[in-house]
Amino acid sequence: MKRLLVTCLALAVAAPAALANELTIYSGRGEALIGPVIAEFQRATGITANVRYGGTAELAALLQEEGERSPADVFWAQDGGALGALEPFFAELPGELNEGVTAPFRNANNKWVATSGRSRVIAYSPERVDEADLPASIMDLTDEKYRGRVAWAPTNGSFQAWVTALRVTKGDDVAREWLEGMVANDPQVYRNNTTQLEGIANGEVDFALVNNYYLGRFIAADANFPVAQTHFEAGDIGNFLSVAGVGIVAASDNQDNARAFIDYLLSESAQQYITLQGNEYPVIPGVIFHSTLEPFDTLLEITPEVDINDISDLDGTLTLLREAGLL
Repeated sequence: MKRLLVTCLALAVAAPAALANELTIYSGRGEALIGPVIAEFQRATGITANVRYGGTAELAALLQEEGERSPADVFWAQDGGALGALEPFFAELPGELNEGVTAPFRNANNKWVATSGRSRVIAYSPERVDEADLPASIMDLTDEKYRGRVAWAPTNGSFQAWVTALRVTKGDDVAREWLEGMVANDPQVYRNNTTQLEGIANGEVDFALVNNYYLGRFIAADANFPVAQTHFEAGDIGNFLSVAGVGIVAASDNQDNARAFIDYLLSESAQQYITLQGNEYPVIPGVIFHSTLEPFDTLLEITPEVDINDISDLDGTLTLLREAGLL
């Protein structure tokens, strides 16, 4: 790991001496991936980062509850839905931050900035699923032939962001109908994306609705891991392109340190590390994609037209999931 950090993060820009103090980060991103990024930020800048890890929705609710009393300086979210919901709590960022981000990942309001992109996919067992059985659309999964064979994780932040995208593009009635149809079709509930893929490998399910990057991590550890993945047909809402991103808490007295952290996350070295180790899409030009990722042109072809700036009504999505008995 030390060698990898030196290779991928050696270009980090040191902060001025005046910034050499502390920063409190609320992180909905997992420590296994972003812990080394934060450690290298501390080494490069001299800023001590105090990190509170948790679920994105959980930390978003906490930040809303704390309001101006929150100790958080920065919120690093797993998905754009939570970021959009928290825009009123974020400080406005300089326009050049989002201007430097690749177009599909930009926040038009400059209240947060994307740190990586992730595409929704359908994972499946190549041993038990013929190509003809792969659904063309995510909406097809309510069909009887998929009864009991599909995994999902309704409490997962990325899934909830996807449901918000479904609501934005097709309306609440269609989203409610799909959720109810899925529930009636006996999907298997898992805690997160990782356990869904393990469920396929263990023969518990044949399909799973996950983010693109998890399978690459399994294959890096075991080239024979018995799971494959694919996208739905071009333009299908099941191929939703989401983001992880970060905002500065408006009530923070630590704005300079928070800005230094964002600048670091958008550096070429940090972006290269995130894509090579996390299999996620970098959000700035000039970064080499991980070999497991679709070329950017292909990604744009298959991705549905959803403005990430519209994925903000997390509360409405949580209400819908509760009504469907999923929370």
